[in-house]
Amino acid sequence: MIKKAGYPAEAHIVQTEDGYLLTLHRIPGDKNQSSVLLQHGLLGSSADWVIPGKDKGLAFILADQGYDIWLGNFRGNTDSRAHISLSPSDSRFWNFSFHELGIYDLPAMISYITNMTLHPLHTYIGHSMGATASYVMAAERPDIARIVRTIISLAPAVFVKHIKSPIRFLAPYVNNLKHLHYIICKYIVIKIIAHFFGEDEFLPHNGVLQFLAKHGCEVTYVEKEICTNLIFLICGFDEEQFDHTLLPVILNHDPAGASTKTMVHFGQEIESGKFRQYDYGREKNLLIYNATEPPDYNLANITVPIGIFYADNDLLADSLDVKKLYKSLSNILDLYRVPLPKFNHLDFIWGKDAPKFVYKRLLKIMKKI
Repeated sequence: MIKKAGYPAEAHIVQTEDGYLLTLHRIPGDKNQSSVLLQHGLLGSSADWVIPGKDKGLAFILADQGYDIWLGNFRGNTDSRAHISLSPSDSRFWNFSFHELGIYDLPAMISYITNMTLHPLHTYIGHSMGATASYVMAAERPDIARIVRTIISLAPAVFVKHIKSPIRFLAPYVNNLKHLHYIICKYIVIKIIAHFFGEDEFLPHNGVLQFLAKHGCEVTYVEKEICTNLIFLICGFDEEQFDHTLLPVILNHDPAGASTKTMVHFGQEIESGKFRQYDYGREKNLLIYNATEPPDYNLANITVPIGIFYADNDLLADSLDVKKLYKSLSNILDLYRVPLPKFNHLDFIWGKDAPKFVYKRLLKIMKKI
């Protein structure tokens, strides 16, 4: 997609400290240009930033401004399904949540970029879980945070107590997702669900989803409306901002897969109202954390300058939770509410007016750094 839009493109493989092999896509800028890392959200991939096309996708807009653009892929998605010793068919491959994304994946990507360019990372831009992981990194890995000049969070899913998306109804049951295999022998329907949603991998980009992308969401108007409304139901209704012509391309890349443990971790956050490490239960917590409850991420220790963008109609990153995040941080560059009442969670990356109402202000912040 990058080359088709007329830009140079590179692919780089980065190894994490715990052995995962991640793919970084790059739109190289001119020599000595400032580098920017764009990081996708849950079930997304590097493609998310270029799906809208030239003049609309954030990756292209930043490249046009001369920045050296890097597009990350978290472990377990379609572009980062590799490990030095573990196969994706091995349950141990999927034993991670957004905690590991913050303490291993982002440090590996950022270190690689800064070693390649010999300069600090100018800006880290994270959407949704891409923002979540950046706060884990900044709180737990200050050695890496020191080589990032600024973090910009689009619809940050950090505190999620007030989430309005229907997925909140799954939160009380999330711990049982890990144990679906104990039930499947009794209930064939649950076996089917476990196979589709994933016992270890959640919503893998498998043949079922590819079939829907090819034959379900590009055939008829009615089917397109069904697919679009499913997205709206989860993320917020905004017919005006959604470009229906992008739907086949979106479904050809997303959902790109994630670990079921990540979904469980988010479910725990919804239930607890806290931003803290994974809860393994009282006994295992004592072994791992030397406490019955998992520790909170210490946001007060974060010193890197941060800009936060949010919207009122975001069903996944509620404004009350975003404001709680804002009050927990000490070095805020900007807290910006998108002035469109229907702007939703995915509009930050695919909305028709995102260049005007989001990226314009984002660029203004970046040019001040």
